[in-house]
Amino acid sequence: MTIEAIKEQDLLLLECISGSRAYGLATKDSDTDIKGVFYLPKNRFYGLNYVPQVSNESNDIVYYELGRFIELLAKNNPNILELLATPDNCILYKHPLMDQLTAGLFLSRLCEQTFGSYALTQVKKARGLNKKILNPVEPERKSVLDFCYVVQGQGSVPVKKFLKKHRMRQEDCGLSSIAHMREVYGLYHDPQQLYKGIVQSESANDISLSSIAKEAEPVAILSFNKSGYSSYCREYREYWEWVAKRNDARYQNTLSHGKNYDAKNMMHTFRLLAMAEEIGQEGTINVRRADRKFLLSIKRGEFAYEELVQQAEEKIEEIAQIYENSALPKAPDLVRIEQVLVEIRDNLYG
Repeated sequence: MTIEAIKEQDLLLLECISGSRAYGLATKDSDTDIKGVFYLPKNRFYGLNYVPQVSNESNDIVYYELGRFIELLAKNNPNILELLATPDNCILYKHPLMDQLTAGLFLSRLCEQTFGSYALTQVKKARGLNKKILNPVEPERKSVLDFCYVVQGQGSVPVKKFLKKHRMRQEDCGLSSIAHMREVYGLYHDPQQLYKGIVQSESANDISLSSIAKEAEPVAILSFNKSGYSSYCREYREYWEWVAKRNDARYQNTLSHGKNYDAKNMMHTFRLLAMAEEIGQEGTINVRRADRKFLLSIKRGEFAYEELVQQAEEKIEEIAQIYENSALPKAPDLVRIEQVLVEIRDNLYG
């Protein structure tokens, strides 16, 4: 099933412009996102190859099969609930049967978690980006040797410094475990012996142990900070994966406002929190944002990162109080929702 096939076979039920353009938050660089709903032909629906959703390569266009769409609505998924309240000028097509799917059928106190938790996830993402910008990882990857230290006096020195001072090659060294001491080793040096070296190669992920003669005396005691090396490897991988995948336009915007956080990400955090508050108080979904001016000021980087995080955390606490006293049901009525789904399918399949 493809987007083209859905349209050719007249299976489309809903098609909307979504995202920033629907919120009224689009700028000249904003993409146009499309979301929609389709239904499978009867034989495909009853068959083995159920298709829950289809999208284009860039995921700018995503269509959900009717059953999957209603399943996500019943879970109060923020991105899906928004489609029920899309502004009229953003609705490209709507089948009359879709009028049966109203916000009142689905809105519940689950929105506190789905909207609020999603917003909290965005705050954490912003924190992660803040950390990456302020703590970049050098392109040249450190090796195991950079996490090895030699006891010296009442302290320690990096093993590389120790080897350089004593004109030793790591390849001419051998390591032997010391009983009852974790990640602490005797360091031996003898160019005439066939030791395995401290590491067998620069790309090694662990130290290497050698067979040591009983009469041999260690030249030093070495400690390998294995947990520190593991943490560094994870940070290195995550940082450079982020560099490879990051949206360059958004990253340059982050650099330009000089506040070291993803301003667009934070803007949507506050949009989600405001929508959660409105749903809890009024029982309505307001997609087109009346707080546009405030949200765009966040996107322009007019607030300090710490200030926004504090405001977001305070807002989450306020929302918890709102939902404690909200008139919304605890959860959607799944029996009624299923009845509506069956009625729609009966009409579609005739």
